[in-house]
Amino acid sequence: MATRMTVDGVSTCVVPGTERYEWFTMGRGKRKKQYVQYDFRDATDGMLFSIVRPTLEECREERDVWLMKKTQQMD
Repeated sequence: MATRMTVDGVSTCVVPGTERYEWFTMGRGKRKKQYVQYDFRDATDGMLFSIVRPTLEECREERDVWLMKKTQQMD
């Protein structure tokens, strides 16, 4: 599968505070489902968050939970 999300297995989301996402399809026939590969690079420490979910909204909700947990750990 060709992707613009990675180069040699490394995320292309390198600018802190940015997100990248790409839709892809898995399965065959009636079992085909669309998913989103989502990457987000945190602006505070440059840490990468990466997830696959059926919708972009779910990806962003998971990212927000991840960011909240990180913030709580810093306190």
